[in-house]
Amino acid sequence: MPDTQAGLARARLERTEFQRIAPAVNAALLAMGKAVAESSLEPALIELVKLRASQMNGCAFCVQYHTNLARQAGVAREKLDLLPAWHDAGLYSPRERAALAWTEALTEMRTENAAAYACVADAFAAQEIVFLTAAIANINAWNRIASGLRFSPPAAV
Repeated sequence: MPDTQAGLARARLERTEFQRIAPAVNAALLAMGKAVAESSLEPALIELVKLRASQMNGCAFCVQYHTNLARQAGVAREKLDLLPAWHDAGLYSPRERAALAWTEALTEMRTENAAAYACVADAFAAQEIVFLTAAIANINAWNRIASGLRFSPPAAV
């Protein structure tokens, strides 16, 4: 039986149902996100990282969700448009480039990530690296849940 209807993947479970069925899991993931949000990391940077990991993981819900939040955080349209090609775009600050390289290394679970870590260590304080790493781990967990259950993407804003 096909998984799609009119070319769109059908949700296996909606986010609201996930929240109802697993409130403790939902709360734990939200608490981790709140800790990151309360850190010294810039909200726009956090959203770029979450969006890039979500793109890499092919999570439609999280791509749209974090695109919306990135816009609200003031991320320039050009940065959102060129995020999949950030390596070749001259729009990103050294700090953003380091965070994006670290995001890709951790999302791909590269065991050889010394170059990415060296870049992130040059651009971030140790406490910031911990929170950046937590943000990356958190979005990867959400990607696996939202993509696996095929949460319907939210409306674009």
